[in-house]
Amino acid sequence: MPIIKKSGIITLCGRPNVGKSTLINTLVGEKVAIVTNKPQTTRNRICGILTRGESQFVFVDTPGLHKARTRLGDYMVNVVRESVADVDAVALLVEPIPNIGEPEAQLIARVKTLGCPAVLVINKADTLERKDKLLEVIQLYSQEHDFQAVVPISAKTGEGVEELLGVLEGFLPDGPQLFPENMTSDQPERQMMGEILREKLLLSLDKEIPHGTAVEITRFVEREDEVIEVEATIYCEKNSHKGIIIGKGGAMLKKISTLARQDMERFMGTKVYLQTWVKVKENWRDNPAAIQNFGYHQD
Repeated sequence: MPIIKKSGIITLCGRPNVGKSTLINTLVGEKVAIVTNKPQTTRNRICGILTRGESQFVFVDTPGLHKARTRLGDYMVNVVRESVADVDAVALLVEPIPNIGEPEAQLIARVKTLGCPAVLVINKADTLERKDKLLEVIQLYSQEHDFQAVVPISAKTGEGVEELLGVLEGFLPDGPQLFPENMTSDQPERQMMGEILREKLLLSLDKEIPHGTAVEITRFVEREDEVIEVEATIYCEKNSHKGIIIGKGGAMLKKISTLARQDMERFMGTKVYLQTWVKVKENWRDNPAAIQNFGYHQD
């Protein structure tokens, strides 16, 4: 086993739905962050850990920088700001569009203030029919900030990801490993179970309903026969939402729970017995005590 000689922390940041969670899963080689086609999927800092050769990368996946409309939204925006501080490098993910929006401008300003190394990562490069569009994007962002490197990638297909790792490895300082070699995330298993269930809510429900849900794992027990018992309460903000989550004859809740259980079993590598309940907690996203209770701590 090689001795770790370099290790460092790299933040992935960008606007909602730019592909940060997909990229962190691709970099680490397994699912450590939930992925949906809806923006603002990630709510907390999530660390994905990759150890290879003599280097250890600690990737921080952050919520997308957006305009906050609730106290939970304020919390998510603060997480992004704090995650850009005290790191060895920042990877700013953008889409291959020659336009710098407000979220990108804010993040570039933050990077300039802190003076940390920054790499421009142009995701979804595989969606471009004309590669000269890529040059327009590179030119525009290069005028805005002197990035140490520009790497076009596709987090979905893996194109350019190896090149990105090579670039990021150059920013890792000398030092011992920060986590054990076989560790791929700093999230406790209990928290991952909650995130997997929340992902299925986001995938299965429409409009604003899934963004108003929170998941609390009330029981997580590994039995002697290696079956894991998980009990989870899904909180939503309105009685009408509760009805939609449960569905006619409980069909929607059964679908969500089945999808979550299957993913939990893949993640844990063993059988999972999952029970779910739905409760109403009105306006919890504007309730500081509720936000903290659901695990969104401002550390």
